[in-house]
Amino acid sequence: MNPSAHIAVVEDDRKIAQLVCDYLEGEGYTAQPLHDGAQAWTHFRNRQPDLWILDLMLPGMDGITLCQEIRRSSDEPIIMLTARVDEVDRLLGLNTGADDYVCKPFSPRELMARVRSLLRRSKGALKPTQAWRIDEAGLRIHWRAQELDLTPVEYRLFQLLLSHPGRVFSRAHMLDVAHDGLRDTSDRVIDSHIKNLRKKIQQVAPQDDCIASVYGIGYRFDAPDEAFKPSP
Repeated sequence: MNPSAHIAVVEDDRKIAQLVCDYLEGEGYTAQPLHDGAQAWTHFRNRQPDLWILDLMLPGMDGITLCQEIRRSSDEPIIMLTARVDEVDRLLGLNTGADDYVCKPFSPRELMARVRSLLRRSKGALKPTQAWRIDEAGLRIHWRAQELDLTPVEYRLFQLLLSHPGRVFSRAHMLDVAHDGLRDTSDRVIDSHIKNLRKKIQQVAPQDDCIASVYGIGYRFDAPDEAFKPSP
């Protein structure tokens, strides 16, 4: 945990905002509730938080615009809140720059787990050689020093996930990557590829359950803890 982290909670429903702030403060963070996009933008210019939790629908400046504006000059993690699962595909397609998406109603404990995970990643540096190595020239991926027997599609999908730990990818986006933009295949075929990837990883390291399903959306890669080290 990083108890000094300052987190901005941008949510126009004051009860939800206060609930999230209470949980954050219970985790040892400092939390600032903000209730419209313009107020949040002013806060960003005055004090850049370590992490943002942004509601999609905000008065003054909507969450998508605010996220894109923040991302122009900041790499700090952003979690977007949305009321509908089907909105996430649209958000991903808009390249908002958010690092994670949480759908309402949400479990505050799950949200705290996402916060901890993103803060750990933002404050650390990846050490791919500790757990994996990508050989782009040879189209190979080594997991814990052992080459995985991957198909070309599995290689492309795993390379995508490994390149953005913690980021959620929709099935539709992964299908574009896997099949070069051909959309005459159901995006549910991605589930079969992911199932095979998980098997191949766990044949090497049974403890590594590192490809997480995001209900109704797609998948994300959660790197093993030892793949991170404190920034110098």
